[in-house]
Amino acid sequence: MSEIRDIPAFPTAQYADGVRPSGFDNGMTLRDYFARGAIQGLLNNGMHPNMYQLARDAYAIADALLVIRAEDE
Repeated sequence: MSEIRDIPAFPTAQYADGVRPSGFDNGMTLRDYFARGAIQGLLNNGMHPNMYQLARDAYAIADALLVIRAEDE
């Protein structure tokens, strides 16, 4: 599961040797991007007065989306 959690949301081109210069990373993961979308939907429904539970639920939704995405590949 950790491999699919680390997929970058907005990948950029690699350098010729396949390595980025130090200090650069892939930024937001696809898991983070999915969780961001889930948080927006959950907040719009007014379902979560507890922010910690909101974050847990958003990442649970993101993890489920990643599993389904991997199954379809």
